[in-house]
Amino acid sequence: QVQLVESGGGLVQPGGSLSLSCAASGSIFNIYTMAWYRQALGKQRELVASITSFGSTTYADSVKGRFTASRDNAKNMLYLQMSSLKSEDTAVYFCNVKLSRRAFGPQYDYWGQGTQVTVSS
Repeated sequence: QVQLVESGGGLVQPGGSLSLSCAASGSIFNIYTMAWYRQALGKQRELVASITSFGSTTYADSVKGRFTASRDNAKNMLYLQMSSLKSEDTAVYFCNVKLSRRAFGPQYDYWGQGTQVTVSS
């Protein structure tokens, strides 16, 4: 099986910075796309950032210029560097990974349990 574990969440003041990490482990042959989603209280889950195996990134308009996604393919790690944080960034952040478990096998979609990010003074 495959497990995703997020870490790095916590309380930060507006304008501050925070870094999140996601570690993937288990039966992994190849990881394709890794992504961060978030869900604020009373709102739908939304895509924050995604990154391909080649490092190509996409971001939600609300975080462009403030957040940076990166990955370490050798370690199966995903990161999210968040700067100039706003109260609107408060949410549970989830790691999402699309991967294959064997050579030429189908792609599977996995989710982490989430880590809370609270931006408040």
